[in-house]
Amino acid sequence: MDDSKTHRMNHTKTNRLETSICLATFMTSLVVVGRMEEADWTQMRNDERGLTAVIEFLSAFTLFLMILTAFMSLAQLEMGSNDTEIDQVDQAVVSGLDRLTSSSGWFVPSDGGEGFDHANSTKDWHMQSAGALEKGRVQTGLMENNQLDMQRVSALSNVTLASFSQGLGLDEDLTAFLRISIHASYDDSRIGLILFEGGADLNSARMASTASSTVRSGSELVLITLEVHDANRGNEKLLLTEVMARPISGGPEWIEVYNDNAFATSLYGWSFNTSSGSTSNEVLLQQGVISGHSVALFTGSLTTQEQGNASQMFDLGQYGLLGTGSMNLLDDGAGTVELRFTRPGQINPVTYSKAEWGGQTGLLMNLNQVIVWEGGSTMSSSSWSVQSNSTPGDVFLEPSNAS
Repeated sequence: MDDSKTHRMNHTKTNRLETSICLATFMTSLVVVGRMEEADWTQMRNDERGLTAVIEFLSAFTLFLMILTAFMSLAQLEMGSNDTEIDQVDQAVVSGLDRLTSSSGWFVPSDGGEGFDHANSTKDWHMQSAGALEKGRVQTGLMENNQLDMQRVSALSNVTLASFSQGLGLDEDLTAFLRISIHASYDDSRIGLILFEGGADLNSARMASTASSTVRSGSELVLITLEVHDANRGNEKLLLTEVMARPISGGPEWIEVYNDNAFATSLYGWSFNTSSGSTSNEVLLQQGVISGHSVALFTGSLTTQEQGNASQMFDLGQYGLLGTGSMNLLDDGAGTVELRFTRPGQINPVTYSKAEWGGQTGLLMNLNQVIVWEGGSTMSSSSWSVQSNSTPGDVFLEPSNAS
């Protein structure tokens, strides 16, 4: 089965060749009719040379228009008005898809400052951690030995949407949505199976363009579809899922966060706010990354924290937000934890997820109990329950396709 490659654009463009043929035919009719009205029919029948010359001229003129239009089409020019923004998106999606499907990609690590360590660049970007990929530069090529590399597909979850878009060569005002699925397989049950799906929401885009490519993966064909549009690159889908406020045996307080995105999410701009009564504390995160569809733990002590299946752990004890041992910073009886995000260019943060216990919520925790999100809106106390068995690092829900 040979590899095939197809490109599809969302924007339907004028068929310049057909338009030119119709225009030339219309001009031919006008000239012929005009000459029929002005000339004597008897004389024209007798002058076969003149008629032949007219026909030959018009045929040559028609051919000239066809060649001219074809040339201008190849040069991506238009006879008339042209939307350069749409052309930019069309070119970006084709170029971006080619970068995904024509190479293995590359990674250039950070030099520890503002620059990059080009001497240690590598094509094995998929072997790097989410934190290293965020600090360096990456182009996420998905191919190895002319086949789709599933390790590279899986490693997309360690790349933020901003880094992914930048690696495709997209301008800052453009972003992407990527879908990878089984197109053809000897196992009918695998056809249509989604291997990866995530990116920026298309709903707020003014213009978009799509390109697809079919590549081989073993005995199967995989369809890679890339959408490029001008929506926001932000992927604000972090969720509070579990809170430990009353640990025993000197254990740490901790907060569990789930990244409901296929791509990784940078913590820059995110913040935690804890409050109880009239007191309130807030920590604005400056660095860190949570891998796509994975769990992170924010704890009062990295050394004593049980990691479970969490992909990353972050120390909030150093900021005085979470306690450990005899240092109790979250209120045992009643309190609130909010996960907030401050959009670029804005001052006031927006709360995206909230866990609340005590008071009128009916969620009263005893020693070593936790409150756990049960699904639904994380802003509502009715979506939370008190449980005796804590499960740090484990989230039992179906991931969404948003990113």
